[in-house]
Amino acid sequence: MVGIRKRRTKFNEIKTKTMEIKAADVMKLRKMTGAGMMDCKKALAEAEGDFARAQDIIREKGKLVVAKRADRTATEGVVVTKIVGQKGYILCLACETDFVAQNAEYSASANAMLDVAVKTDAADRDALLAAKNAEGRTVEEMVTEKSGQTGEKIELAYYARIEAPYCHAYVHFNKKLGTLIGFNKVVPEEVAHTVAMQATAMAPVSISEADCPADVIEHERKIAVEAMKQDPKNANKPEAILEKIAEGKMRKFFEENTLLNQILVGEKITIRDYIKNADKDATVVAYKRFALEA
Repeated sequence: MVGIRKRRTKFNEIKTKTMEIKAADVMKLRKMTGAGMMDCKKALAEAEGDFARAQDIIREKGKLVVAKRADRTATEGVVVTKIVGQKGYILCLACETDFVAQNAEYSASANAMLDVAVKTDAADRDALLAAKNAEGRTVEEMVTEKSGQTGEKIELAYYARIEAPYCHAYVHFNKKLGTLIGFNKVVPEEVAHTVAMQATAMAPVSISEADCPADVIEHERKIAVEAMKQDPKNANKPEAILEKIAEGKMRKFFEENTLLNQILVGEKITIRDYIKNADKDATVVAYKRFALEA
């Protein structure tokens, strides 16, 4: 019996040594996948040290989380931006809880995806999701793996890029909203920053009436006309008169909802005039904004 126990003990020792996972291997897999230390260790143990299989295990875990939490809403997250030369990039990596969003590693993941966007100069969200990082993983796979790491629904909620002679970015301190602004020429840093802050805070629908989406204009015009028709004071007014009143209401809409026509917060001049006070030939030619909605 003693001999049998010794042989069993010896066998268990050999098995333990065979399955021992080195810290260096864990770090290597972590670098390859971005997964947590314990997840990497467990994946390597399950894969018996096979890195390719361990990566598959981590990916499958992420897909499982995605499938289970598909009906959840991702209303938290971080907005990140980057200016490279005459191009600006912005994306939002959304999650379910503020606890995850506030984690430094989560912001690092968002910035890693943004780096892929910059490197590939991705034109839109679909192009970015298909783009690959240096390790050969697509951004879509990176998002899925992040779901596996956090146990939450993670999604690339927004991505956009602009191109202009001079670009500036602003992200609100809570990291939940941000803006890219492109100018037709270099303007003072303070001016660019102020305009970007204005856009972030006041959420204009477009730069000016010229680039305001047609469906937005049509919708607002219908609201204005309908409101006038419902007013008893306008019951006997000709259609032409109502149209003129509607035009006046649309001018008011553009003043309040297009960037160049908005009044600068805390001042009495429009954004257009504020920019021209710094440089009479300068104006905004590109604009992107995103905000996470609770």
